[in-house]
Amino acid sequence: MKRYYHFILITAVFFTACKKLDVTPPDKLSTGIFWKTSGDADLALTGLYSTLTAANGQITAYAPMWWENFSDNSYSQNNQGGAQQSLIAGLTPTIGGFPTSNDQSLYITSYKGIAAANSFLANVGKVLEGDKLNQYKGEASFLRAFHYFMLAQTYGNVPLLTDDPLTLDFKTKVTKSPRADILKLVESDLDAAIAGLPDAKYTTGHAVKASAQGLKVRVFMFEKKYAEAAVLAKAIIDGGLFSLNSNYAGNFYKPDQRSSPEIMFSVQFQAPAVPHDFAITTAIIGAGYKDLQGTQNMIDEYEAGDARKTMTFFFPGDTPAQGWPYPGTVGTPGVNNWTRGFYPGKKWLDPKNVDPQPGMLDDQDYVWLRYADVKLMYAEAQNETAGPDASVYQQVNEVRARPGVALAALPAGLNQGDMRERIRHERRVEFALEGLRYFDLRRWGIAQQKLNGFVQNPLTPNIKTIYRPQFDYWPLPQIEVDRNAPVLIQNDNY
Repeated sequence: MKRYYHFILITAVFFTACKKLDVTPPDKLSTGIFWKTSGDADLALTGLYSTLTAANGQITAYAPMWWENFSDNSYSQNNQGGAQQSLIAGLTPTIGGFPTSNDQSLYITSYKGIAAANSFLANVGKVLEGDKLNQYKGEASFLRAFHYFMLAQTYGNVPLLTDDPLTLDFKTKVTKSPRADILKLVESDLDAAIAGLPDAKYTTGHAVKASAQGLKVRVFMFEKKYAEAAVLAKAIIDGGLFSLNSNYAGNFYKPDQRSSPEIMFSVQFQAPAVPHDFAITTAIIGAGYKDLQGTQNMIDEYEAGDARKTMTFFFPGDTPAQGWPYPGTVGTPGVNNWTRGFYPGKKWLDPKNVDPQPGMLDDQDYVWLRYADVKLMYAEAQNETAGPDASVYQQVNEVRARPGVALAALPAGLNQGDMRERIRHERRVEFALEGLRYFDLRRWGIAQQKLNGFVQNPLTPNIKTIYRPQFDYWPLPQIEVDRNAPVLIQNDNY
């Protein structure tokens, strides 16, 4: 880690700050010309959020849709993020992509964000005070918690670093901390964020109190702290600041995203100043790409009449009337990289974009937390704590009854196990192509059951995916283990 950590200091900590760092002597970094005014805090805070938009080739680990390809929901024919290779060949410490790539892995990108947050938290008190200081520290704490939680749920035990990176001795090698210690810091950071952030609707891209509360509910669910999760999720619901969007599809493209009452945290873009470096529209549906194709197993999960199915995937025969983005054509399996046996993704596509080609600009925000998730996490946590009481039914049924979806209420009299399966079903169809399925399978302890031997395409039944028990936590990038040998030890069974 030590080599890229030095890289972080130069290129990531304040890479949007537009100020030159004073480097005197040349082997030391100084904040001597920074942290002089409150404007420096604004620039540095922008830099923190920009760690979530940094480019990693065509795609980034902070774009939630690409995590779906590690699950049974969808398929990446061009191995975006290393997902297809991870499923077909199995995870290894050198597989590349999101797991272990030098420039693309979640591990590397997360520590860049953590370094930036650590430096911000160590220095922002020099130029701010009072409520504004508490809010800015709350935002930095939220972002650090976001990065560390992604690491903890993906890799397990990882290095725990909280010091200002400008004070570190880069000759010192780093070792892992127990996952419990990482999660303890995550919870502490989220408590600081909850205390410092405004109790307001989410509008500007800056985290608010409910953003931190919602992420903490997600942490509690990962830790199986169901009682605590239910209490906190109920507090968000009772707060009344958020509601389900009457336009389900509008959560995933502009301008609807910016007015959605449902979005609680997202990574925001704005073309032409801040577009995606490579259009996600092109990667999802472009000729020669189509790297988010639903599996038949995913399609079969939908109930009859569930409108979310056709709002999430394209089907053979679709025309521009159904959102097909190529005027004068009909969606046809086997044509322009539509792989027979799969269903191209539709969610996240801006219906105003037609004939997507490489080089186009798009700017859909990456939605990481929706109010529907809070409602279904409450239902799951309450069901695990107290069984399927009336409040569990209420939250699930309200998600199902959203305008434009309008599914029938769940049948009365479900036992706890039946309700558990109903909630898991609802999460799968509600959040399809949003990056939650892979992490849900792992925290439920059923990833091996669902993914080992899974046939992605019924037309090629001999091609099956591999999922071994150790895959519940990814291997650390081998290059980082080697750099920090002998103190940084590879995860077990890799």
